[in-house]
Amino acid sequence: MSKKWIAVLLGSLMAANTWADEASLKKAVEATYPKVKVESVTKTPYAGLYEVFLDGQIIYTDEKFSFLIAEGRLVEPKSKRDITGERMDELTKVDFASLPLDQAIKVVKGNGSRKLVVFSDPDCPYCKRLEQKELVNINDVTIYTFLFPLEQLHPDAANKSRAIWCAPDRAKAWNDWILSGQLPKAQGTCDTPIDKVTELGRKINVTSTPTLFFSDGKRMLGAYPAKDIEKALGAAKK
Repeated sequence: MSKKWIAVLLGSLMAANTWADEASLKKAVEATYPKVKVESVTKTPYAGLYEVFLDGQIIYTDEKFSFLIAEGRLVEPKSKRDITGERMDELTKVDFASLPLDQAIKVVKGNGSRKLVVFSDPDCPYCKRLEQKELVNINDVTIYTFLFPLEQLHPDAANKSRAIWCAPDRAKAWNDWILSGQLPKAQGTCDTPIDKVTELGRKINVTSTPTLFFSDGKRMLGAYPAKDIEKALGAAKK
């Protein structure tokens, strides 16, 4: 959420009326900032706070819309539970079973019993770090890599994605590139799912790489350490 966005919203709060329920509060937020889509408004058990899920983020306010908490965290003091983090995990979950895994590169490590999806850009330095430093230390997992070139950042990423996808052995081609920087010598042409994956990414709000999804639908953004990925893989199997 940008500072400009917050400034516009805070300026509008000065003229806000009393909003007695979730539906009215939703209308108030949308009227204040019409370009933002409000997904849900939910009253929390914390001191009259209302949770507003909008534009992929959570803000908090009261029924009068007289203040908000943005770009912050709501924490339960006694247990130290990160309420905001837990809610974001739930609100940004995906239906793992519905993901079109046939449009991803499949790499099986060990017995492959655990499942992990990664949206990755071939030219993303953090994606390379994730593969070279973290995923190499994880075993007994099947990794499905969706090639997700961010062309505005990496103009040649789409070409590399096509070369890797069209290789006779996609898993080998991906590992050769991401681990050793070697593209397939014979860069053949074929139909690729890159456009479909781009649309899928938009649908499930993938905005950066690497983005990881676990079998319980929860996501992780960035090149997290292997121990954190292991923890999430274990939690997903429970």
